[in-house]
Parts: sequence; structure tokens; C-alpha cells
Amino acid sequence: MFYLKSLLLISVVISLFTGCAQKTIEKSDISKADLQKVNWQDIQGFEEDNLDKALEVFKKDCKSSKKYKNLSDACLKAEVSTDGKYFFKTNFTPYKLMSEAEDIGLITGYYEPLLQGSLTKTGRYRYPIYSVPKDLINVDLSEAYPSLKKYRLRGKLVGNILIPYDTRKDIENKKNKDNNLLQAICYVDDKIDLFFLHIQGSGKIQLQDKTMLNVGYAEQNGRKYYAVGRKLIEMGVVKKEDMSLQAIRKWLKKNPSKIDEILQLNESYIFFRKSTKGATGSLGTQLVANRNLAVDREIIPLGFPIFINTTNPLNNKEINQLMVAADTGGAIKGKIRADFFFGHGKQAEELAGKMKQDGKLYMFIPNNIAKDSIYSKK
Repeated sequence: MFYLKSLLLISVVISLFTGCAQKTIEKSDISKADLQKVNWQDIQGFEEDNLDKALEVFKKDCKSSKKYKNLSDACLKAEVSTDGKYFFKTNFTPYKLMSEAEDIGLITGYYEPLLQGSLTKTGRYRYPIYSVPKDLINVDLSEAYPSLKKYRLRGKLVGNILIPYDTRKDIENKKNKDNNLLQAICYVDDKIDLFFLHIQGSGKIQLQDKTMLNVGYAEQNGRKYYAVGRKLIEMGVVKKEDMSLQAIRKWLKKNPSKIDEILQLNESYIFFRKSTKGATGSLGTQLVANRNLAVDREIIPLGFPIFINTTNPLNNKEINQLMVAADTGGAIKGKIRADFFFGHGKQAEELAGKMKQDGKLYMFIPNNIAKDSIYSKK
């Protein structure tokens, strides 16, 4: 079904807690999160983290972040700062993300996959990585409807009517093959690997001559994302507690006749572009392993420092460190929700595939916003 999501006007509600110096802010002017102000000493692991490294990543992401008025001040100060701990503690106010009375959410992971490919189609390399189709129309609604500035319409014209763009099934069945609307950047040798490239959003393609081609997210067909692991759980072939990227891959490899049926349940389809850089997030900067997160931008604005408390899925060791929100994802929705970027390589794939941990998130809000907006003390 193709329609505009209806929007509700959301009023700002501030609840003050008596007996302590904390407050919860619901539906703020920069975030739809529920936020609770905390002290620096309340953040587990903050003092022990490599905050100088976090500062370097923040500076890197400021190349794009400073165009947002909320971060322009902090980014200017970061340019001349060398002490991470001093910089963050003097320029930001920490808030814990809440969901009603709970402070625990879901932390998943993602990585930059490596695929084997060819610039030309062969018997082995026959699965295309497509660039943006010539007939895909992306409608920015913000000029006509400012209240819909975070929403876009994607579709194609049939006559003078805008209709939904093709589904994954339509595209893979080459519905457009006769009119040259779909152009392949290259071809890879594994349909399952290609599907996971779509999920991750960027990756590396090792060509036959061993050269490396970087591809990054360019566009999407406008269809809703569906987590295919959910279907395997419903079918009873994978237990919920055992669900992972590896579990999905293993089941599909054992059931090759079901690959298309399962993967095409996810109608969302990603189109790519060639890139001179490695994995690049929605912020437009190259992602740093273990220091960048994908977030729901309605909850966490891009570019903001986020401190995370979670655990390693392989050994259950604590992960307490400061990261920067630099990416988004169709499945990353919720008040306490983030996707942890692990980098590239086999270990990154294993970690990302099994990452499904509880976690706490703390958003650092620039002091000039905390002082001049609803964040100021009452």
C-alpha cells in the first residue's frame, strides 16, 4: 500500500521528579526521545574510556555535523580541542534515553561485507549490484509540506500517476530488463551475500583481478523493510534465541529452493553507487569501527555523541564507550535502539551477526541547547 504516513502534532511534556536533581523530558524540540538528565559519574565506564579517540571521531564527523545548527558551536570548539575528557564534560550535558520507566533497549550490530565480483556478467558472477534506476522518482515533501520534512515519497510514473516502485521480487525478476532502466555496477557470485550487502548498506567487492571496488548506499525503492529472520522463527526452523545472520545464512544454504521465497519477503531494495571510501554512513563520513552507531534519527540526531553500555555477544564482556551517531537504518526504530558498527572482516561479521544485546544509551546534548531550550533547569 502506497500512502503518506499521517502525522500527529506532538506537544512538549516536561515531568519533574522531586527528591533528586533529575528530570525526564518527553518529545523534546530536537528529539522524540524520553530523556533523563544524569551526572557524569552516573555513566558507567565514562572515565575509563579512550575519550581522546572519541574526540577524534567526533571531529571527523563534524565535517558534516557542523552544517546542523545544533552542533555548529560544539564542532567549532572541537577543532581546537585535544583533551577528550575535558572537551565533552565542558561542552555537553548528558541525558539517558528512557522508554517510559525503562532504561534498557536493544543494541544490534552491522559490518562492511566483502563479496566476490566481476564487472561483467558470467556464469559464476550473475547477481547484479544495481545503481539508481533511471525511472525512480524521489519526492522531497518539505517545501510543500514543512511538517513532512522527514518523509519522502519514492515511486515511478505511469502516465502522469506516481505509483509505488517495484518490489524486490519485481526487480530480481528483471521487470525492467527490456527498457534499460536498471544498470549494474558489477555482478557477484552469491545471492545470499548480496542480500546481506543490502542489509548492511555498503561493502567491498573484490574483483577477479584482486582490485577492490567500494560500493555505498545511493537510494532505496521506498518499500517497507521486513526482517526475514522473523519468518524463520514463525516457521519454527530457527529458535528466537538462536536467530542471527549466521543462522539465516545456514538455513538458506541448506534450503536453496526456498532462497527467493524467503528473501523476497523483504520488499525493500537498495541501490548503490561506486565510492572512493569504505563504509560511509548517512552523515556522509567514513565509518569508524567500534566508534560509530546507526540510530533512529527521530530519537537521536545525526552527529551527536552517544555513550553506550552493552556487552560483547561472543564473550559477554562489557562495552562501555563513547560513540558518534553517524548512520541510520530501516530496522533501527525505537526509543532505546542502536546498531553498532564493527568494521569489516570475518570477526566483524561474526560480531555483527550475533549482536542482539541489552544496552543503555546516553545522549550528550550541547550546553548551548541545554541552556537555551527546554533542557534548562526550571
